[in-house]
Amino acid sequence: MENMQLAYRIRAFRKLKGYTQVQLAAQTGVSLAVLGAIERGNRRVEEQILSKIADSLGISVSELTRTGQ
Repeated sequence: MENMQLAYRIRAFRKLKGYTQVQLAAQTGVSLAVLGAIERGNRRVEEQILSKIADSLGISVSELTRTGQ
């Protein structure tokens, strides 16, 4: 999946859940700088971090990486 598409989906799900970047970063144990870079599409998301983000948002990794329906 392209970084930008994944970045948009992470940001959209975060906002849908009502979390700030600071809150999501704290829940996942990822630094705010790393989360910001991921959401801007400037950093490739490692599988472990992607899993933590999905868990914190209460969704599956496949929901984050789904490209179309």
